[in-house]
Amino acid sequence: MRFRGDSRQGRAQGRIGRLCIILASTTALAACGVVGGGAPSATIAPAGIAVNGPQADYPVTIGDPYLVDGTTYRPADVMNYDEVGYLAAGSGTGFSAAHHTLPFPSYVEVTSLETGRTILVRVEQRGPMDSNHLLALSPAAMEQIGATPDTPVRVRRVNAPEAHRALLRDRQAAPVRMDTPMGLVEVLRRRLPAEGSASLHARAMPETAVELPPVEELPLAPLAEVEPAAAAPSFERAFSSELVELAAIEPEPALESEPSPELAPEPALAEVVTPITGGFEIQAAAFSSEERANRAASALGGHVVPFGDLYRVRTGPYRTRGEAEASLANVRAAGYSDARILTSG
Repeated sequence: MRFRGDSRQGRAQGRIGRLCIILASTTALAACGVVGGGAPSATIAPAGIAVNGPQADYPVTIGDPYLVDGTTYRPADVMNYDEVGYLAAGSGTGFSAAHHTLPFPSYVEVTSLETGRTILVRVEQRGPMDSNHLLALSPAAMEQIGATPDTPVRVRRVNAPEAHRALLRDRQAAPVRMDTPMGLVEVLRRRLPAEGSASLHARAMPETAVELPPVEELPLAPLAEVEPAAAAPSFERAFSSELVELAAIEPEPALESEPSPELAPEPALAEVVTPITGGFEIQAAAFSSEERANRAASALGGHVVPFGDLYRVRTGPYRTRGEAEASLANVRAAGYSDARILTSG
């Protein structure tokens, strides 16, 4: 009887010992999974954080001014950047670009001013470092747009859809954008400088300009006036109202280079000390549509002057040039970057 009791007691102790060994082994393995180099369990990994999400575009880097071949470039975070210039060959990976001043990362539409083909790329580097060309494209991006070095292009900063940004961050191509109409391409080509780049926005305002409250904003023309509504997805409606107007008319010559056809030539104008009768006027813009010209004139508190097939919108007259310059600042602030002062008789 004593033998049986001892046997039962021994078996019970053995089972308890084996259970302790199993528990100890499990605990040790769990500790190794957390502390060692193995992949953490699902309960440890943070949930809901995307590997390639929007946070990958931050922080944005701007950087200090730098010099390339005698030209000083000052990086700046310009949201409405829109310029024309020339391409250079870059060495970046994926569908990326190098730019002299835009922050990185930035997303820009690049339009070939030879074919109108437009692509989306991610600006990730400074450059090109061997020329004053507008943009350097990676080999893949250069192939996507179908261009070569020195091809004239338009570069426009855009707020691209997150799905397209994620593709570019992953070194994949974003869908090709809507082609730019060749009529607009021809207008843009006329803005190209001989070298370097040129902005499509307002010229710098005079330091002496008087800042006035802005006039009521002029609503944009309906999209149907530019292209059929079903021509492309909404995220590819890339044309600004300013450039659509340019596509409809020829740029007017500067007043200094040729007298306005509406004014009689006055060779001695520069010698006149007192303002001529009627003072000064501001020419804000020229439209091919009388209806749109009337809308602009109403918003600016001006009037319409027909001229051939165009309708010129002007404000004034103003008694002194100081008043005209103050009004000019206000008109340009309303979005009419090519507004200028005229003398009226």
